[in-house]
Amino acid sequence: MAVILSPRGTRGAQMPGFVKPLMKAGMGLSHVVFDLMCYRMKVQCRPLLELTTVGAKTGKKRRALMGRFADPEHPEAWLVVGSNAGAAGHPGWCYNLVANPDQAWMTIEKTTARVRPDSLHGEEWQEAWDRVVSLSLGYGPYLEKTDRHIPIIRLTPRED
Repeated sequence: MAVILSPRGTRGAQMPGFVKPLMKAGMGLSHVVFDLMCYRMKVQCRPLLELTTVGAKTGKKRRALMGRFADPEHPEAWLVVGSNAGAAGHPGWCYNLVANPDQAWMTIEKTTARVRPDSLHGEEWQEAWDRVVSLSLGYGPYLEKTDRHIPIIRLTPRED
């Protein structure tokens, strides 16, 4: 399979314009903190992973921090959610995975592995979404904020 995204939504959460530069600066700092204390950092009560992708437009390596969820059917893999806080658009890292699925790495507790990203669909997506919301309630309202399909992507370590 591969990463397949639904079209952009017509409505969703929006950040005020002045917040974007602050977030960009904060993200840079969060990567430094992750490098120092990765196993202790959490978002919405979830341990983090750092996903490195190659930009769909720029071709440059991009890093994103996100909560990770166990995948009971695939214990070697992790699930990540492209919620973008319920915004109308998908997060940039999702577009990067669509454009460059063979150039993705995850870092967990100072261990980096090349990964194969795959979108979940249908019943598998629903079961994963229900599990995500039960473990991290903050994700629940995102489905009400946006009319786009929020992707859940399985990251499976690759041997090559």
